[in-house]
Amino acid sequence: MLLGAASAVVLLAGVQATAWLVGPVFLALIIVIAVSPVQGRLRRRGWPSWLSTLVLVVLVWGLLVVLALVIVVSLVRLAELLPQYAGRADQLRQAMTSSLQSLGVAPDALQEAVSGLNPSAVVDAIGAVVAGLSWVVTSLVFLLALLLFLGVEAGGMDRRLAAVAEDRPDLTVALRSFAGGTRRYLVVTTVFGLIVAVLDTIALAIIGIPLAVLWGLLSFITNYIPNVGFVIGVIPPALLALLSGGWPDFLLVLGLYCVLNFVVQSLIQPRFVGDSVGLSMTVTFVALVFWAWLLGPLGALLAIPLTLLVKALLVDADPQARWAGALGGSLEREPRAPRHSELDVLAPSPLTPRG
Repeated sequence: MLLGAASAVVLLAGVQATAWLVGPVFLALIIVIAVSPVQGRLRRRGWPSWLSTLVLVVLVWGLLVVLALVIVVSLVRLAELLPQYAGRADQLRQAMTSSLQSLGVAPDALQEAVSGLNPSAVVDAIGAVVAGLSWVVTSLVFLLALLLFLGVEAGGMDRRLAAVAEDRPDLTVALRSFAGGTRRYLVVTTVFGLIVAVLDTIALAIIGIPLAVLWGLLSFITNYIPNVGFVIGVIPPALLALLSGGWPDFLLVLGLYCVLNFVVQSLIQPRFVGDSVGLSMTVTFVALVFWAWLLGPLGALLAIPLTLLVKALLVDADPQARWAGALGGSLEREPRAPRHSELDVLAPSPLTPRG
């Protein structure tokens, strides 16, 4: 046990040190797994392998490039918009200072608490993000190259798994189960994410919050973060609502997000996600914290697929470790107890001849 624990620590340290490589590689793998059924369907319809792969890669590249352009343009607009609210932020900070002083907070402690609420610091942070977009472009190029290579290799994956099945049939079944569970998870999460993003964008546009499309896109992306994604997605639009419309708009945005995002993402969606991938809500939350610590923000987005891969390799592929899946998996719904009328129908009539 000590040797295994020490090996796990060394392995996790190595993964964390190479998170810049592990994260994009696994993201590219997940994207290829998600769209591989489209490639298989095109090949079954008679399309050549090279043409189906080319169509698949071009479509994925187009979606990623459009998403990157929307994010870049929105961040630039946000950096131009924030300086306009510097005066409003100073007024809010002074009002908050006066309110806290009236409650008996010491001036020194109050000054230290509000010193970090400097609007210029927020503007500088946004500027640093915009200035660092060259790193994002470099990562995107690396991701696109990975997608190209993995897309080409995906066509022969069935033959590779068939060769593995000759020696390790349990591993082949586990890997196929991982791919199927990942696709189900992505379908469920994407559907709920689109619903939440559309509702948030419409609500923010009606209220008059600037850059409503950006915050809707943020809601869609953070929807892939289990359980707590809506908390991350509500912070920027709520703060912008406070600067542009004051406390009423701030409270209105918080109320709308709590009604829409909390109910959908934290109450309804985890139930469907757990049923689709076979993980309990507790396991998904712990996995979120672990992978976010190990790989950073990308680990939080990919927490469920990464957990499914570990489960496939360590639990599903080993018949002696199936007990771990029973403990950490989602329970199937218990069968409904039949009503008295159903029992009467099922019970044999005293007039019915027996045997």
